[in-house]
Amino acid sequence: MFARVWKRYIAPVLSRPPRFQVAALCYRHGETGPEVLLITSRTTKRWIIPKGWPIHGTDGGGTALQEAWEEAGVKPRGGRPLRIGRYRYHKVLSGGLPIMTDVDVYAIEVEKLYETFPEAGERQRSWMTPDEAAELVDEDQLKALLRDLPELPDSTRRG
Repeated sequence: MFARVWKRYIAPVLSRPPRFQVAALCYRHGETGPEVLLITSRTTKRWIIPKGWPIHGTDGGGTALQEAWEEAGVKPRGGRPLRIGRYRYHKVLSGGLPIMTDVDVYAIEVEKLYETFPEAGERQRSWMTPDEAAELVDEDQLKALLRDLPELPDSTRRG
């Protein structure tokens, strides 16, 4: 009986292709190097970077900009976001079902943080070094991306 339930219902759910999200690694250049912005998730309050499902009619960079605004109140500096990596994690959907999700990460240099933004009352945000951020996030591949952060552009130094 259990083998039949596993084969017909559980295994197909667990073997579905991964879903896809887009994330914004919001950063600024501090006195001693780059600082990244972490926010808390709305439900579990764990530390994450802004992310969401792709937005119809825009590319990954545009989705990352929108998520950075809605979830963290970010006003970007400079040009288009730069894709700097990808990580995979188990997203828990409503109802408690985990689903494998691939996340493309875009670097967004921050010019300013607004105090009023769509999810302001639902999240905390904090600037920290990439190593400090890596200690706080749960996803192993995101930890690795933060620890091995590629060089981030500085739009204030462009000629």
